[in-house]
Amino acid sequence: MAIIVNLDVEMAKNKISLKDLAARIDISVTNLSLLKTGKVKGIRFETLEALCRELNCKPGDILDYSADEE
Repeated sequence: MAIIVNLDVEMAKNKISLKDLAARIDISVTNLSLLKTGKVKGIRFETLEALCRELNCKPGDILDYSADEE
């Protein structure tokens, strides 16, 4: 099972930098960078809501699922 984070795509659509987005949703640049690269084990709904609000998108635009091929 793999959850794919498409945060970089949504950020590019909105032409917003990592630093600016982090400031707008009150999260550290480091934590946002880890989320963007998919190196986190979870995300708070509060953070996901803030991302969606700032990027004018839905959670499914940021997160995707792909089954592992066996």
